[in-house]
Amino acid sequence: MKYNRRARLDTSQVRDTRRGGTLGGGSGVAIGGGGVGIVAVLIYVLVSVLSNGSSTSSVTDVLGQLGQGGGSATADNSQIAKECRTGADANTRLDCAVVADIDSIQGYWQAELPRLGHSYSKVPTVWFSGQVSTGCGTATSGAGPFYCPADKRVYIDLNFYNDLQTQFGARGGLFVDAYVLAHEYGHHVQDLSGTESKVRAGATGPSSGSVRLELQADCYAGVWAHHATTTPDGTDGPLISQITQDDISRALDTAGRIGDDYIQTHLGNGHVDKSQFTHGSSAQREKWFSTGYRTGDPGRCDTFSATNLG
Repeated sequence: MKYNRRARLDTSQVRDTRRGGTLGGGSGVAIGGGGVGIVAVLIYVLVSVLSNGSSTSSVTDVLGQLGQGGGSATADNSQIAKECRTGADANTRLDCAVVADIDSIQGYWQAELPRLGHSYSKVPTVWFSGQVSTGCGTATSGAGPFYCPADKRVYIDLNFYNDLQTQFGARGGLFVDAYVLAHEYGHHVQDLSGTESKVRAGATGPSSGSVRLELQADCYAGVWAHHATTTPDGTDGPLISQITQDDISRALDTAGRIGDDYIQTHLGNGHVDKSQFTHGSSAQREKWFSTGYRTGDPGRCDTFSATNLG
């Protein structure tokens, strides 16, 4: 994955609440990525085992229970505004690449969602370290990236990209990092279109609303990826100049490692319990990302009408 060297970056779409400066520099190779944090996964597995198959909270529901006493952090974008100016910076720094990803993802949906009958409002991604206070409760870094409908923010500790690679063995890469964010912004699209509010909190099972919501977000991520190299930044052409087949393979590898069956097998007791699925199986997550990427059509992402989720 490469970024247009001349493209302008808009750091106003980020709220940097970290302490100790930005990440990146040097090789410019980002690592890791995914849609479920390590701690959230462990809680998911633990609750599933202890409940003996009864209804459990989803990972999203757990977020408000992670950590206590986290106050609101103050954003300071001065450093990234200074260091992340163009696509050339995105090609050499992880944090600048993430800025470019956010700009591109929101640029696509700002143009596309009105065609689907809904207006799109840009929302920031909050970078944090340790823990953060959100409209959905206090969350720790271990919760992984997530979207909070209550305050309409995407949250991520950028160290998550490394955690997923080291803990789950994902291959990682710049495009994987972008896929993670595109999935979370897919939830924002669902929020704006009214889809998310129709899903019952805590629903589990292979065909539950929770699974359909997550698979649709994967599909929306694939749709953005299909259009990423043609989505303009308003200055010098698209922010993203190249996505390779290897990039797509890496994203599919990541999708396969955050499926419910993979998580239960590798972090649970080795037994797959479909009644506790909240995000979909590895095969399903791969299928719906591929559907979005292959077609580039958000209309093909209607997981709620699909009789066969894969």
